[in-house]
Amino acid sequence: MISYEPLWRTMELKNATTYTLQVKGNISSSTIRRLKASESVSTNTLDALCAILDCNLEDVIAYLPDEA
Repeated sequence: MISYEPLWRTMELKNATTYTLQVKGNISSSTIRRLKASESVSTNTLDALCAILDCNLEDVIAYLPDEA
């Protein structure tokens, strides 16, 4: 499973809000809702998040193996 928990920590460290993502990166409110719900987003969105927050991909997402 993909987790966006690193995104929220990175945003806190960089004093960014979801409003920052919408204004600076043109990230839609529906995409932000998907991120909050840990649903899938496009690689273009991941690229935009890294650019907005000036960070690496691992600062945005983490892979968590499913429990067997």
